[in-house]
Amino acid sequence: MAWRNLGRNRVRTGLAALGIVIGVVAIASLGMAGVAIQQQATSNLGGLTDEVSVSAGQDSTEDGVTEDQVEEMRSIATDAQVVPQKTNTTELETRSGEAYVSVTGVTQASALYDVSSGEAPDRLETGALISNSTAQELGLEVGDPVEYDGQLYRIRGLIDSSGGFGGGGNELVIPVSGLRDQQHYDTVTIIAEDGDAAQEIAGQLALRFNEQGREGEQELQVTTFAGAQENINSFMNTLQLALLGIGSISLVVASVAILNVMLMSTIERRGEIGVLRAVGIRRGEVLRMILTEAAFLGVVGGAVGAACSLAVGLVMFSLITGDPTGVFGWQSSQYLLYGFLFAVVTSVLSGLYPAWKAANDRPVEALRG
Repeated sequence: MAWRNLGRNRVRTGLAALGIVIGVVAIASLGMAGVAIQQQATSNLGGLTDEVSVSAGQDSTEDGVTEDQVEEMRSIATDAQVVPQKTNTTELETRSGEAYVSVTGVTQASALYDVSSGEAPDRLETGALISNSTAQELGLEVGDPVEYDGQLYRIRGLIDSSGGFGGGGNELVIPVSGLRDQQHYDTVTIIAEDGDAAQEIAGQLALRFNEQGREGEQELQVTTFAGAQENINSFMNTLQLALLGIGSISLVVASVAILNVMLMSTIERRGEIGVLRAVGIRRGEVLRMILTEAAFLGVVGGAVGAACSLAVGLVMFSLITGDPTGVFGWQSSQYLLYGFLFAVVTSVLSGLYPAWKAANDRPVEALRG
């Protein structure tokens, strides 16, 4: 009977269901959008969250980080990779043009750099890495030679500009021995197992180098990005709540439409409901019939809305993260379930008053119209 009653006025019922569909799509799509943005932000951080960067502090008496300090770092961070670096700048010239590049001397290139072609060996020896964009600008390929400070280095790999430690600009990576004229290291990168380990190492380094001397002395500047992920997650959770709040307004509006549909339906069928009551149908059965109609609206609208939201989610993940299958993960797909359940609950709540009114209408008065 409930299903038949909804079909009596299909246009009105369809418009009410459409409001539910829009509300579910708003809630689920905004929730999945927040997840996609969060995943992309995490991806953009790359491996920075498990890294600690160390350079000379403002109270250091040395022009950089000394070899002894590097050895102390290795004794503190026994389970992490400690990679000291020296930096400089130079101008590279080829037949295709010239470009200013930053020169980085490292001992373990594979620990810091990802390459799009070629390889990033642990020991460069006489090899070099160069940014992909710089190689394209200068017409260089893997195996071509480049010159720095009178020494030729053969390119072993092209630094991937989409990830890794470098690759964001023009960079040439050579063995640290190529910058032997510089006595100290400019920076030291410590690669820990995860963000928690990086924060622990940063705390130990700060305690060892910055708190054993006089108060306020900063021998080394210790920086970690491990807390950035927590800040991003906190911000994204707040953003998702705000987006869900905005999306829920659509369902609230849809619930008003359902309330109107149920009220109009009960008013139009007042005589019919009076006959049902007169032949022995109890109040509870009338109440369940009206609530079932509202629940049908919620189930149908919620299911269609969830299907539309899934399609929207596939497009969003494809555009934002480049991986449309991410929408099927629980972190994202849970919003499809939330949207569906919210639609059903909202619909049933919207049908409470019309159901109560119809069930408590006296049969004699209902028959009179």
